[in-house]
Amino acid sequence: MTTDPTATNDTSPLDRRCIDTLRTLAIDAVEQAQSGHPGTPMGAAPIAYTLWQRFLRFDPQDTTWPDRDRFVLSGGHASALLYGLLHLCGVRDAAGAEAVSMDDLQRFRQLGSHCTGHPEHGVTAGVETTTGPLGQGIATSVGQAIAQAWLAATYNRPDHRLFDHRVYALCGDGDLMEGLSAEAASLAGHLQLAHLCWLYDCNRISIEGSTTIAFTEDVGARFAAQGWQVLRVADANDLGALTRALHTFVETTDRPTLIIVQSTIGYGAPHKADTKEAHGEPLGAEEVRLTKRFYGVDPDASFVVPEGVRAHFAAKFGQRGAQAYGAWTERFAAYRARYPTLALQLDQMQHRTLPPGWDAHWPTFAADARGLATREASGQVLNAIAARVPWLIGGAADLGPSTKTRLGDHAGDFEPPGGGGGAGDYQGRNLHFGVREHAMCAISNGLALSGLRPFAASFLVFSDYGRGAIRLSAMMGLPVLYLWTHDSIAMGEDGPTHQPVEQLAALRALPGMVVLRPADANEVAEAWRVAMQCTDRPVSLVLSRQALPTLDRTRYGSARGVARGAYVLADPSDGRAPEVLLIGTGSEVALCLAAFEQLGAEGIAARVVSMPSWDLFEAQSADYRDRVLPPELLARVAVEAASPLGWERHVGADGVVIGMTGFGHSAPGAVVQAACGFDVAHVVAAAHEQLLWHPGLTARTA
Repeated sequence: MTTDPTATNDTSPLDRRCIDTLRTLAIDAVEQAQSGHPGTPMGAAPIAYTLWQRFLRFDPQDTTWPDRDRFVLSGGHASALLYGLLHLCGVRDAAGAEAVSMDDLQRFRQLGSHCTGHPEHGVTAGVETTTGPLGQGIATSVGQAIAQAWLAATYNRPDHRLFDHRVYALCGDGDLMEGLSAEAASLAGHLQLAHLCWLYDCNRISIEGSTTIAFTEDVGARFAAQGWQVLRVADANDLGALTRALHTFVETTDRPTLIIVQSTIGYGAPHKADTKEAHGEPLGAEEVRLTKRFYGVDPDASFVVPEGVRAHFAAKFGQRGAQAYGAWTERFAAYRARYPTLALQLDQMQHRTLPPGWDAHWPTFAADARGLATREASGQVLNAIAARVPWLIGGAADLGPSTKTRLGDHAGDFEPPGGGGGAGDYQGRNLHFGVREHAMCAISNGLALSGLRPFAASFLVFSDYGRGAIRLSAMMGLPVLYLWTHDSIAMGEDGPTHQPVEQLAALRALPGMVVLRPADANEVAEAWRVAMQCTDRPVSLVLSRQALPTLDRTRYGSARGVARGAYVLADPSDGRAPEVLLIGTGSEVALCLAAFEQLGAEGIAARVVSMPSWDLFEAQSADYRDRVLPPELLARVAVEAASPLGWERHVGADGVVIGMTGFGHSAPGAVVQAACGFDVAHVVAAAHEQLLWHPGLTARTA
C-alpha cells in the first residue's frame, strides 16, 4: 500500500494550517516577484497536500530512488505550489542541500533561484519533468507509467518486488484542452496503465475568462470512453473525499484513473477568487492582506511557516518516504545477491551507461553501387544494438514497417496482458504509439526520465507534429533517439505534403539536439555508434527512403569520420590541392561524388566533404575544422535537398548552396530531384561558377 494508514477523512486544524501555508508561500512568492500565477496554487493546494501527505512515496533525501512515486505538475504555471511542497517537505538535492530554500522562494523567478518561472528538471531537485507548455506534463507521465509497467514486468520476481510505484499528474483545464492530452489519454487507456492517476483541478477559468467560452465538453465521458476510471470530488477543500478517491485509485488494477476535482481559482481572495484576474498576475498588496485575513494568518507577515508545519510534513511525508526507501534498499540488496545480472542492468540504466560489448558484432556493409536505403541499414543496426541493450525500447507513430524500426520478434510487443490480439504483455519492447506523433515524443521523454533508452520514429516531415515535446527533450538533456525517415523530396509520388524541406533546419536550430544525416549504410552504423553514446542529449537520425550507394571505403574516407561531424571523403587522386569544395549530407553526398568524378575528368581538382552533423563538426577543434574546410579555399558548393538556411556558415557569403526554396512536386523521386536541380549537371555548373567568378559571388539556391 502507498497510503498512510493513519490518515482520517477529517481535516484537522494542522492540516488546514499546512494547506494555508502552501497558499501563502505561493502568494508571497508571486507578489514579491511581481510575476507569476497565484490562483491555481491557492485553489489546488488541498489536492497537492492530500496526495503528498497521505499517499506519495518519495524519500526527501534521495530524489533519484528508482521506485519513488512520481508527481508531475503538468500545469507548470502553478510552480509556486510545487516549490512550497519541496521546501516544506525538506527535499534535498544530491549534495544534501535544500532543493528549495526560503531564499529561493523569496527570489522566485529571479536569476539563479531554484524557483524558476515554470518547473525545470535538472535545475530543481524533485522536479520530475520540465513543464509549462500545457499538456506536456500529463503526456510525459504516460511515458513514466509505461516505464513502471515495463520495469515491473521485466525485473520483478515473485520473491523480490522492486517496482510498484505510481505516477500522479496534477493537471488543469488548459492541459485537457490541448490535443496532446487526448492523444496521451487514449493510449494510456488502451494500455490499461493502472498505476497512472491524473488529478484534474477543474477551476473553469482560463486567461480569457470562463472556460465556457471554448471548453464545454463532458470531460468525464471523454475519459470513460477512452478506458479510464473517472472519479469526482465536488470540493477541493474536502480532504476526506480526496482521500477516498485516491484510495480507490490505489486499489484499481485494470485501468488508469482520472479524478475530477472542483476547485476555486484564487480561493480565499475576496475580490479575485473565481476570476481570470487570479490566474496570471499578483493579487496586489491589499488583496493579499484581505486573503491572509480570510486564512486566519497575520496579514502583514510574509514567507511565514507556522510552528508545527515542517514537523508535520516530516512526520508524515518524510517518515513514510524514508521507511519505504529503506525497505526497498534492503530488497534490492537481496535481489542483487539473487539476480546479479539483472541488478547490474538496473545500475546501468540508472547511471545511463552502456553494457560492455554493447557494440560487439557491429554491422558493416560491403561496397555496393545499388546500395541500401539508410532506413534499412538503420533497422539492422538498431536490432543489433537492441540485442545487447535490453532497456532499448520504442516504436513508431504507426509507421514501423516504413521506418524499419520494429525490433525482432524476440522483443515482443508492449501491450496489456492479453492485449494486442492476445500477443502482448508489459515486457514487450516494441511500442505501438498509433498515429500520435506528439504523444509519442512526450511519452519518450517520460521513458528516458525513468532510465529507459527510448527511440521514436516517424517521417521527417511529421517531426513538426511532435515539436513541443522534442524541444523539451533537448531542454532536459534527455537521451531520446529520434529516427526520422523519408528525409527529402526523393520520396517522390506522395508529393510536397510528405516531402520535408524546412525540418532539417528546424531540428538543427534546437540547442542540444544532435542531428545526423548519414550518406550511406556505413555512415548509418557510425551515426548509431555516436547516438548511443550521447547520454545527455537527444539525437535525430535523418534517414532516406530510397537506396543510396554503399561507398567503397578503400577508395574514399573512413565512415569513422562521422563521429567528428564532417570529414574528407574524397580528394584529388593525383595529390593536387583541391580548387573547389563540394559539401553534402545524406543522399546528396553520392551526387557530390559523381560531380567530383566529372570535374576530375575535366582536370579540375575537387574535394568532397561529407557533413552528416553540423553540431558535431562545430564542436571540433579549429585546427580540425580548418583541415576539412581550408579557410583559404573559398570556392565552395553545398548540396542538400532541404532549406539552405544556415549553410552560409560553411560556404561563406560567396559560396553556392544548392537547396530547396519550394515544396517539391508529386512525381517519381528521381524526376522530382532533377526538377529541383539535384543532378550532376547542376553541381558541376555550380563548381564552374565558383571557379570562374570567385570571389564576389552572391549565394544562391537552385
